[in-house]
Amino acid sequence: MESAKQFRKRNAILACLRASKAHPSAETLYQMLQKEQPDISLATVYRNLALFKSQGIISSVATVNGVERFDGTTEPHVHFVCTGCGAVQDLLQVEQPDYSGFAQRLGCRIDTTQLTLSGLCRDCLGNTRKSPKS
Repeated sequence: MESAKQFRKRNAILACLRASKAHPSAETLYQMLQKEQPDISLATVYRNLALFKSQGIISSVATVNGVERFDGTTEPHVHFVCTGCGAVQDLLQVEQPDYSGFAQRLGCRIDTTQLTLSGLCRDCLGNTRKSPKS
């Protein structure tokens, strides 16, 4: 049986993730939660993120520089990951491709898809153009 304290922490983790547009890692969420939940542990954050993922109420967006990043928005949408600074952005104006033809050809059922684009964001691209010449 869950205690009120566990439920409060679980709700705080989910609310913090859903309020963030930065697609934070578990460690970043932990740091964000420390002010309002000083007794929360990093293990609690990891355990609840795993639970939320298994329930389908959050998703793992990508592993950026060896660190898993999470998204509280589960509606299908495209992500952009900057290979320079590691920023992860939602591209809500880009439509997900229709993969039904693949399923038909392969004779399978596709339950989920995730499209992630990667490259340099505007800021990182600007910094490479402004770098001094050798």
